[in-house]
Amino acid sequence: MVIECKHVWEHISGYLDGTLEPEVLRMVQEHLEHCEICSAILDSTRNILILTADERVFELPLGYSERLHARLDAELKSAEAVVRKLP
Repeated sequence: MVIECKHVWEHISGYLDGTLEPEVLRMVQEHLEHCEICSAILDSTRNILILTADERVFELPLGYSERLHARLDAELKSAEAVVRKLP
C-alpha cells in the first residue's frame, strides 16, 4: 500500500519518536525514500526539536518585541482591509 504526503505528515511525530507500528513505519520510510518534500518536512521537524530542546537562552535585541508586535498589528490591519474590500 502506498501512502500520500498528507498521511506521512500525520505520522512525522510518531516516526521521530519511534512509536509507529511496524507496517506504518515501513510505509512512511518507503515514502520518504522517494519524496523530497516529505523528507524536507521531516528534516525541518527534526531540526525544530533539536533547537527547542537546547537549553541555551538567547537574548533578543532591545525593542524586538515591540517591533514584532507593531509589525503584526500592521499586517493584521492590512489583511482586514483586503477582506473588507472583497465582494
